[in-house]
Amino acid sequence: MNYINFDKTKVFKKLLEYSQKTAFNFKYILDAARVEKCIAPMAGGLKYSWAAKAVNEECVHLLQELANEQELIAKYKELLNGEIINTGEKRKVLHQLLRGELGQPVMEDKKDIGKFYRKELERFCRFANDVHSGKFAGSKGKPFNTVVQIGIGGSDLGPRALYLALDNWAAAEGKKKMDAKFISNVDPDDAAQVVSSCSLDKTLFILVSKSGTTQETLANELFVKNKLKKAGLDASKHMIAVTSETSPLARNSEYLDSFYIDDNIGGRYSSSSAVGGCILSLAFGAQVFKEFLEGAAEADRLALDEDILKNAALLDALIGVWERNFLKLPFTAVLPYSQALSRFPAHLQQMDMESNGKRVNRNGEQINYSTGPVILGEPGTNGQHSFYQLLHQGTDIVPLQFIGFTESQRGDDVNVDDSTSQTKLAANLAAQIVAFAKGQDNEDRNKEFPGGRPSSLIYGKKLTPFVLGSLLAHFENKVMFQGFVWNVNSFDQEGVQLGKVLTKKVLSGDYGDGALEAFSNMLRGYAARPPAGPPTAS
Repeated sequence: MNYINFDKTKVFKKLLEYSQKTAFNFKYILDAARVEKCIAPMAGGLKYSWAAKAVNEECVHLLQELANEQELIAKYKELLNGEIINTGEKRKVLHQLLRGELGQPVMEDKKDIGKFYRKELERFCRFANDVHSGKFAGSKGKPFNTVVQIGIGGSDLGPRALYLALDNWAAAEGKKKMDAKFISNVDPDDAAQVVSSCSLDKTLFILVSKSGTTQETLANELFVKNKLKKAGLDASKHMIAVTSETSPLARNSEYLDSFYIDDNIGGRYSSSSAVGGCILSLAFGAQVFKEFLEGAAEADRLALDEDILKNAALLDALIGVWERNFLKLPFTAVLPYSQALSRFPAHLQQMDMESNGKRVNRNGEQINYSTGPVILGEPGTNGQHSFYQLLHQGTDIVPLQFIGFTESQRGDDVNVDDSTSQTKLAANLAAQIVAFAKGQDNEDRNKEFPGGRPSSLIYGKKLTPFVLGSLLAHFENKVMFQGFVWNVNSFDQEGVQLGKVLTKKVLSGDYGDGALEAFSNMLRGYAARPPAGPPTAS
């Protein structure tokens, strides 16, 4: 397989020349015919509309050429077949395998990894059923009605976003089994607030740490265990672990059970594993989680299509590359018009920025072009009354990714001024797409909207577990394809390590740096050691 830097490809020069000569502006040709034509199919009945993107047929042709030259589908197949894709850590990348086999069986040390993942899936699904049946109960014999996940980063953001996405749906469908809560921040106020909101004798905790050594997570675990002890409860009857088989949490008598992932599953890609599966199966039932996996698996299959107009994840990725590298747009806003997806942008922020926020290629060599964009977002219509001002009339153009549905999850609505709230939500979304695209002329410059602000739209009927799986996998695969284009390793995260190292220095008192010691003392609430004299230039 030919892994080369993006700017060394033949099509890079073609795209650069095209971007310099073209004055294509979709705002002047965006009409009903373009809206109906510029649609790519997605899994779960979703569709991807790129009508309001600054892309025409000539650009699409070049993007297809880019996909072919960088062998994006072939590289995806290598990943599925278990090749070492995470070059920094010399690991496979197997989160798609959690959803089903799309390539050949993946072996490691004579172990069939797919079978291992399926075994763990059935184990934690069976455990969830046993909790719901009352086979497992708290140390005072009371059935569990609440589950709390203790984790940080990918052990929190993805599972939290998915739980919130399905909570209303599950309540409406009679699928809600348990309430779920999350503790992530090492700030003790986070754990204190969550614990105080629970009946501890009826609460089950999930400790999530692949290594079993995550500092913030272990601190929160001790906080919770202390509270359980003070309440006269046996912590070992109220806690399970999600970890690796080699961590100190594995097969540990301090937990009811332990469920396993391995180093081939990155934290931000772990929602399809026990990291997301345990809490979602406990909250909504094992079958709901399996439906979510089925939706993701269907999206993974569609992502194998060589034709970018039939492969929404690939098309989305390539348009993003066009915007980042040739239109020179450094941001992307994810704007779901669905309250259920309130924390989805936060999850995508980690997934995208931790994956492709890289300045060296897969071999550790510095690259000379831009990579991952800054991701931001909130559910709108809230955003409309907040940061849309900058998006509409600011000096920077920010590409937008809208998500919307024609039906609410609960179906509980009210008719006001001849339209329901869901209708008003959809009207706002349609209006924003066109407003961003076409803008508005006005003699009063304060009321002038320049337009030409590109957006895509993912839309469907209703957000269900299957649809949610499709949506998650779409973005995972988009990020993967962009990483292949840029020739970066999208599956390590060395950028988070330096802060951890310096934190340990602070906690040990072995600072090794005067500024580090001074800031540490400042934040501990007492004065830093006064300097011996005035600062001097070095």
